[in-house]
Amino acid sequence: MGAARPAPGDGEIAHAFESALYGMRCAQRVVEAFLSYNASFREITRRAIERFADRDWHGSQRDAVERIELYERHMQATVLELEGALGENARRHALWTEVKRHFTNLTEGLPDNEFCKTFFSSVTRQLFGTVGVSPDIEFVATDLNPLAAAKPTHRVTRVHRMQGDLTLLIRKLLESQPLRAPWADLDASAWVVASALERMLWQRGELRHIESLEVIDAIFYQSTRAYLVGRLVGRRVTTPIAIALRSTEAGVVVDATMLSEDELSILFGFARSYFHVDLEHVADTVSFLKELLPRKPAGELFTVLGRAKQGKTERYRSLFRHLSGSDDQFVPAPGQRGLVMICFTLPSFDVVFKVIRDRIAEVKSVSKKDVMAKYSFVFRHDRAGRLIDAQEFRRLRFPMARFAATLLEELRAEAGDSVHVAGGDLVFDHLYIERRVTPLDIFLRDAPEALARRAAVDYGRAIRDLAYTDVFPGDLLLKNFGVTRHGRVVFYDYDELCRVSDCQFRDLPQAQCDEDEMRAEPWYFVGEHDVFPETLLSFLGMSGRMREEYLRAHADLYQPGFWRRTQQRIAAGEVLEVLPYVPPQSDAEAEPPKALAAAAAALALP
Repeated sequence: MGAARPAPGDGEIAHAFESALYGMRCAQRVVEAFLSYNASFREITRRAIERFADRDWHGSQRDAVERIELYERHMQATVLELEGALGENARRHALWTEVKRHFTNLTEGLPDNEFCKTFFSSVTRQLFGTVGVSPDIEFVATDLNPLAAAKPTHRVTRVHRMQGDLTLLIRKLLESQPLRAPWADLDASAWVVASALERMLWQRGELRHIESLEVIDAIFYQSTRAYLVGRLVGRRVTTPIAIALRSTEAGVVVDATMLSEDELSILFGFARSYFHVDLEHVADTVSFLKELLPRKPAGELFTVLGRAKQGKTERYRSLFRHLSGSDDQFVPAPGQRGLVMICFTLPSFDVVFKVIRDRIAEVKSVSKKDVMAKYSFVFRHDRAGRLIDAQEFRRLRFPMARFAATLLEELRAEAGDSVHVAGGDLVFDHLYIERRVTPLDIFLRDAPEALARRAAVDYGRAIRDLAYTDVFPGDLLLKNFGVTRHGRVVFYDYDELCRVSDCQFRDLPQAQCDEDEMRAEPWYFVGEHDVFPETLLSFLGMSGRMREEYLRAHADLYQPGFWRRTQQRIAAGEVLEVLPYVPPQSDAEAEPPKALAAAAAALALP
């Protein structure tokens, strides 16, 4: 037996007591800060009910931005308050080890307990500038699994039993929703949904076997629509269902019924803006959504429900768990080499990593700060289902041995300001992570003809959808767009992105002589914000039948008229809808037939 430890003196006891007291008070303050953030988050979210009823779409847009900025504002305010209160003790590891212990006890049993821990870790990482992971003063993301804490006792759905026919079942479902707006014609809306269900069930031979509808007991608001989400349950069939509701002057109507995993996956997609849905138990709702969408990563579901920080933590957790169970190397991402970003991927994991180069080619006329501002803009803007949600990470540490030699050389040579070696690891001070898609130029080259032509036409729809949300991609080259697993075209190169409202869309001046035609540079004046849509056609990168089919649908995109009309509509305060489904009526936002015909004639299309 070793010698007994001497009994602590009065000074040591007093110091221990003071440390414990500080720890308890700090823990309580961080808990209070998180609860304040969460209360504000839910308060903003609940405004969606009135916004939808009043058709206040501009108010909805303001709410979306306010809620996105909420987390960072509360976290930074908490850090400043703690720094002021603790002074020189603010960054004492021993104190924060104690704070973490008390915090764990104080948050035990709170709804979505893992969210609290993520907030705590955000505070300590900001205080200490943590590189990699510091498990003594933060909750390690790889150990945080919010879905593991989901409880069957937290019922997030309501079951509507089949009594009579499908129309009656749907009518009772719709009637029970707390919309705060009248139905324009409840019976007609119920019939629309029931008819869609009956067609699907008749094709499957399951019409007689329906038992119930199980629907999440909350309404999902996004932009100008509200959604009911759940599943149709029968003895031999289970089908996901989402019902889109539209608010009109006459009242609420059903706008669409989605009845497949693919349709719901697009609705909950990584290129769409976040839902406003008031949930008491978010993890339990995500757990149910995972049953409907088993291929959708949990992190993306947390994110699209507005819990972007938790979605980011979940992506980190899944990435590093995957790294521990795989052995492939990080390699350059497929596609052309970027002038602004170094893009790389881990082939066995479905994301792309993007690091801003130290020196950006002069042809781009942007700085590192400009690029980061563009990504911040996209984070806060309506992404219209066409802009990939890129998550920003700082101070990430990866094993250097997992990087292919050519990629490692490029990172160290061209991104040394934000990438450096620490022992056997590569530390990234700053990078973006987003879902991997197939670059459009590669897809059009390699895909079967029918799929390639469909993607080509959707490329034009993507440009049009972005325009309706006041976004001009800037660089329309095919390599800057990608194709999702659902065949949808999205945009991911943000360094030249700007607002449509800020552009000057000009007619192309006519050359006055042959010398003007032959000049390598434009002979006419080009202002900083000038765009000549006719010149964009030379960068299309399509030929033959694909080009013809594309231009039949989108010739107007290469005429100034489309862009000017769009600017006028945005300036007039019109909200141009971009929906995650095909509406039953013809697209109200499509260009008038005369405009399309004129554009086709201008391009000499047959």
